[in-house]
Amino acid sequence: MGEFQEFTDALFGQLSVEIDEEKEIIKLASRAKEDLKGKVEFKNLESIATHILSAYKSKVEEFLGVKIPENIELKFPELTDLKRLKGEKVFADKESKEFVTQLFNAVAKEDKTKIAELMQEDTPKYLVYSTYAIQYISKITTTYGDYLDSTIYLNKFILSRYPEIILHKQGEPYESKFDSVNSGYIGAVKMTVLEELIHATQENLQQVNKNAAIEVNKINEELASIILSLDTETINKLSEYCQLQAVPDDFPFAKKANLFFFLNPDHFLIEQIGPDVMTFTHVEIDPKIEESIPQLLDIYKKWLVPIQQHHAAFTAMEGMAAFAIENILKDDKDFQNYLTTFMGTDFSSYQVRKSMGKEFTKTVYQKLGINTFKKMIEIPPNTKELKDPQLYLKKLS
Repeated sequence: MGEFQEFTDALFGQLSVEIDEEKEIIKLASRAKEDLKGKVEFKNLESIATHILSAYKSKVEEFLGVKIPENIELKFPELTDLKRLKGEKVFADKESKEFVTQLFNAVAKEDKTKIAELMQEDTPKYLVYSTYAIQYISKITTTYGDYLDSTIYLNKFILSRYPEIILHKQGEPYESKFDSVNSGYIGAVKMTVLEELIHATQENLQQVNKNAAIEVNKINEELASIILSLDTETINKLSEYCQLQAVPDDFPFAKKANLFFFLNPDHFLIEQIGPDVMTFTHVEIDPKIEESIPQLLDIYKKWLVPIQQHHAAFTAMEGMAAFAIENILKDDKDFQNYLTTFMGTDFSSYQVRKSMGKEFTKTVYQKLGINTFKKMIEIPPNTKELKDPQLYLKKLS
């Protein structure tokens, strides 16, 4: 267990900035609540969000021309449950799902012993899914909402604390500054509920994204198993050739893990080729690496199709949401106050923010109007069409 224990410490080392920030937020919120008591009071998140959900369902349906499922519900997880939820957002096949659930539960509870046990129990799965734990959990303080299986989850840990922290930081007199911060708080909830309502309409896109992500993860698990089965001589030769950081011989697992993270297609191909790999139909690799791992090229070729489907579906989902939010909330005072008080920006700066998905949606909308969203959900664009919307329009005609 020794080396696995050290690896667990390294995992929490990568999450330490986030964990420290969470503790700081709890401390600041407690201080703010104490100072604001008896002077001003924000409405609770649950009542604001419930009101916004009922008020905005019809606005979303009207703008998108797509129905929202009837059975949508709201949930308000605090920090530990939020971290567990992130595990649900990692799409894995039935064989791996239980492992992911246990891993995220252990990370949420900071149970290092359990994480080391899981690592020992199924090392390939740990290598693949621990990267998600770092990636997802490190974004908790900047993610206000999530959508999964007819449920909108609002980040209660952040949304119920930020307004008090922001007002407290502005200083006395709180009463005269309350309205703008409160309006910004309502704007944050409006934006979040709206975004997740839009995601709720994207059923087919969600399914395409999920299926593709499962495939990508299966391929990464296959690669992890291949690298973990390599002999010491091959690992040392490849590590030296790829100029990886030197690791002492008494840490064999760390050596293999370093090689996996380097050759993982998400890292290796995107680093070597750049984001254009998302439109490639063919890849080649260094013959010296292929000589040591003959299966590697096939793994990369297999990976190209699902990663492009995943990238395209996710970009389309996010782009559609960004475009719709911008249009629905463009004249909303609460949203503008959110941008000012929470984000330190304004609507014109928000509007000019570019993203491939938003620009794609905008171009298609200029041609198809309200039919854009139904078409994007039913017939998802591919990665080439995202870069050139005219190809997508041509496909539809």
